[in-house]
Amino acid sequence: MGLLTRLFVVAAAVVAGAVCMTASAAVVKFTSDDAKNAFSTAAEFVRECTPRDAGTIRGRLAANWIMDRVSRTGVDAMVDSFRADSPRGMRQFANVVVEFKGTKPNAPWIVLISHFDTPPNIGKGFEGANDGASTTALLIALAGAIRRAGPLPDNIMLLWTDAEECMVSYADNDGFQGAKHALKGFRDRRRAVKAAIGLDMLGDRDLHIQMPANGTVKLQNAVFEAAKRAGLEGLVSLGKDVVKDDFAVFYDAGCPAVNLIDFHFGSAPGRNDYWHTVEDKMDKISEESLLKSGMLVVELLNMLEGNGK
Repeated sequence: MGLLTRLFVVAAAVVAGAVCMTASAAVVKFTSDDAKNAFSTAAEFVRECTPRDAGTIRGRLAANWIMDRVSRTGVDAMVDSFRADSPRGMRQFANVVVEFKGTKPNAPWIVLISHFDTPPNIGKGFEGANDGASTTALLIALAGAIRRAGPLPDNIMLLWTDAEECMVSYADNDGFQGAKHALKGFRDRRRAVKAAIGLDMLGDRDLHIQMPANGTVKLQNAVFEAAKRAGLEGLVSLGKDVVKDDFAVFYDAGCPAVNLIDFHFGSAPGRNDYWHTVEDKMDKISEESLLKSGMLVVELLNMLEGNGK
């Protein structure tokens, strides 16, 4: 087919209504430069903000650091401080929040979530490079990518949560405090959640994303389709286990939610023996994995906004 013929076919399709995406539709793209920036940001975050245990001054410094790095992408961020009970009494915690307002009236919200805190008492030299830093940096890079694309139909929130990790053992007052606080904000302001998408441990050099069994089937299917459209078939699977993570706070409250996580972070396929150990270092994550993760997330986002490939 010649160029003029192809142009005629495309034009005819537009006239007939077969092509839904208009010339002005915003499409988010995640590039190799974004992945490179995410990797260097993760390294800097580890170097400057570890440890970053929840409810500590170091945790607050990490939140301020994230806000500063987001601002360098040209996006406004805010630190949302709050107090909550914990096994060690009332503590001050801090989420970081970015809001992109959508073009639709009364638009619902798509929430992209990554925790940034580290668990306590892991050992000297612990970095939390994959578990915490990798997706913190990925979300910072995604902030820049969404800004470049321009307004999307729905409202988008980027949420960096504090206190995802527990201090002692997961309980009503221990763990997922940042996600619980954010959910309360949605309820108090009567904001509808279209999708809550958890991002966790996505920098693993040997990346394979396994969605947990607890999650909205429609969104899980959308993730599979997004992987296919992004040329990442085989990267994603659906597990049989129920996983506790920030996304589950939204899911258990009745919001559509899905978790993108690589919970096989270890020395051999299927193992998770690097998780919550001093082996979770920068040499265990890669720029390539951040690129794949970013491409998957933006394709999913574009699909949810009606602008997928």
